[in-house]
Amino acid sequence: MEGIGKYKIDVKVSADKLEAEVLLRVDEQDIDEIVILETDVYKALQASNVKYGILDDVVRDICTLPAKYANARVKVAQGVAPVAGTDGTIEYPYLASINEGEGPKELEDGRVDFYNVTTIPNVAKGQLLARKIPASQGEPGTAVTGEPIAPKAGKEINMKPGKNVVLNQERTMLYAAIDGQVSFTEQSKMNVFPVFEVNGDVDFGVGNIDFVGTVVIRGNVLNGFRVKSSGDIRVLGSVEGAELYAEGSIEIKSGIVAQDKGCIVAGKDVRTSFIQNANVTAGNQVIVSQSIMFSTVRAGKQIICKGSKGFIIGGVLQAGEKIVARVFGNSSATPTILEVGVKPELRQELASIQKELQNVYENLRKTDQGLGVMNQILQVSKELPADKRLMQIKLTNTRLVLEKESKELEARRNDIELELKGEGPAAIEAYHVMYPGIKMTFGKLVHFIKHEYARTRFIVLDGEISTATLI
Repeated sequence: MEGIGKYKIDVKVSADKLEAEVLLRVDEQDIDEIVILETDVYKALQASNVKYGILDDVVRDICTLPAKYANARVKVAQGVAPVAGTDGTIEYPYLASINEGEGPKELEDGRVDFYNVTTIPNVAKGQLLARKIPASQGEPGTAVTGEPIAPKAGKEINMKPGKNVVLNQERTMLYAAIDGQVSFTEQSKMNVFPVFEVNGDVDFGVGNIDFVGTVVIRGNVLNGFRVKSSGDIRVLGSVEGAELYAEGSIEIKSGIVAQDKGCIVAGKDVRTSFIQNANVTAGNQVIVSQSIMFSTVRAGKQIICKGSKGFIIGGVLQAGEKIVARVFGNSSATPTILEVGVKPELRQELASIQKELQNVYENLRKTDQGLGVMNQILQVSKELPADKRLMQIKLTNTRLVLEKESKELEARRNDIELELKGEGPAAIEAYHVMYPGIKMTFGKLVHFIKHEYARTRFIVLDGEISTATLI
């Protein structure tokens, strides 16, 4: 039996080839008279190369009640979407017994357990520190035309070994090469450093410390002394007007009272209970449980002061991403400067690297030009004079040095560009109140706070500083 009446079956395959639709074109006067055979629909689908995921029940319905589906698009085939792969990750088995959050742990009675805010775990030689979980390729899908649809593969991740650690041959496992304590330094490199312990204060009886490893001080660091570490520094007491430099993180249990002397500089994080009249810089975060007063504080990413008091008064605070506190300023409108959303030191370094690269490229060009002349002489005379041969050796060595230098500069340039590209929208968040007297800067935008704001987030929208209520 053939179909009856005037109609046309149009087939449309979606751009992603995951769906196919039919459009039954019928003149209005013929709608009640047409008869459509299932074979006609399948032939139309076949003509459009639709062969997978055909919805037979829909085809049956169209042929049973053609008037219902006339002049309307109906999905008649459904493919299988590909499943995207998962990104690679790194697991840290040595942290299994450590509960380490982003900030100080709040106890049941509301107090803050700052003593355990950063645990520097001991590890043994040969202990597994990190395990790479590779990215998955995902699962392919199937188009309605029967073709496989390739999935989006997950993004791979690389282990970043530092000092005193070893990778297995497959570069999927990282082990401790010595007994010591784990420290993360620049660009998230994982290290194991030996430990230097001071059982009391850093004073005239101990002197300055410069140690290739992690330093643990069970007392205070007094005025005028200096502690340098290629790992972490942990001070169980307080720090006065001293200088502390760590390539990893710095933790100070009892706070910093610097009297506008000395400085605290960490490649990664600085964690402490309070900062007063001090100069503090961290490559990543500055996390303070109680207060920051009349200090200069810089963080590559965030400054967080959200403890039971959590107030920031006076001074200059600069963060690449966010500054957070319960209270900003006071009722006396003490001037306080907050700057977010820019990383001037990175941008300055990038400009410097670009300039250095131009010089290196120019020197490479001149070196290659000189080597080209030597090659021309060699082709003509078949042998270089002694002075020319010596010059060729010098030029060749110079080229090797310049090539190595250019690769190092290019790698650092790429890292900086990636970090600057990854900058998210900057914010300043007051979880209780922000008082007048605050000057906030988002890049080139400046805003002065002239009245109180309660539970407010400040962000940039459409080129202006805007506010939103914190829930």
